Amino acid sequence: MRNISRRYFLNATAAAMTWPAFAAPLRAQTNDWAPVRDTASRLDQFRSLVIHQNGQQVLAEAFRGPALDRPANVKSVSKTLVALLTGIAIDRGVLEGVDQPVLPLLGRKPFGDTRDDLTIANLLTMQTGLGGTSGGNYGSWVSSNDWVDYALRRPLEGRPGGRFIYSTGGWHILGAALSRAAGQNLHRLAQEWLGNPLDIAIPPWVADPQGRYLGGNDMAISPLGLVRIGDMVLNGGQIDGRRVVSQAWLQTSWQPRVRSPFSGDQYGYGWFLTRFGGWNAAYARGYGGQMLVVVPQKRLSIAITSDPNQPARGGGYFDDLRAIVTRIVDTL
Repeated sequence: MRNISRRYFLNATAAAMTWPAFAAPLRAQTNDWAPVRDTASRLDQFRSLVIHQNGQQVLAEAFRGPALDRPANVKSVSKTLVALLTGIAIDRGVLEGVDQPVLPLLGRKPFGDTRDDLTIANLLTMQTGLGGTSGGNYGSWVSSNDWVDYALRRPLEGRPGGRFIYSTGGWHILGAALSRAAGQNLHRLAQEWLGNPLDIAIPPWVADPQGRYLGGNDMAISPLGLVRIGDMVLNGGQIDGRRVVSQAWLQTSWQPRVRSPFSGDQYGYGWFLTRFGGWNAAYARGYGGQMLVVVPQKRLSIAITSDPNQPARGGGYFDDLRAIVTRIVDTL
């Protein structure tokens, strides 16, 4: 986060996560949303916006594209969902913890270099030291005959635990390791561990040549389902009396561990960490302008979907989305 200490973010977030569930009063009235609606309607990429505060719907509108209850490709928001699944796996004893080595989970022999030191934590923070598979490398990666092997054999560009290297390949490795440890495919884990307790549908998505569902991209969930995940997170990992993930996992997920060289925001376990309107926030971000934003101290969950086929770069459409989120936070 820019101009904010790590200690301040941790203390503020931890305090917010222990507040009584959905306690703050709603303040905004319907007519407060005209500027947000006007801005969203002028952005051709913008598809839907759902805002919840204290678990109550404040605004829900599909400006274009599918209806709010229809699955939408949330692109790399999938990384945050896989991070939640990883926390659930640790809670359930399927994984030992974030320091667990990755290669044995995959049944792989050692490489004899720093790849042998890869841990679950390195994958969660995109600090693998491996060359990326995203951007210009994405096409060749998904055209390969083994996506896990390709991602593991990328050139070494650093050490595990070093700099942030954005790569969907690392998340695919994590999804494969999680699936093998649990003895179930990633789609089934997503539906059983997230979808079922939240009463939301997560349909099957892209799989690799070995039948392993893609970790970290192309999952589909409705805007109404996405904001419900935000509600669960704000409620300390439970919803409607059902425990989904431990509060301890959420708190450790929101500890800043590395900084994105692209946005300048810090990154935890699958969450970008920043401030909107002067308030600490965590957000998931996907290509094209897919977002799930949670602002703990305001008990605020925001889901945004956009055209998944157009880019959303900083200095362009993504900055438009940040401005909309800031206006929402300021309004509430």
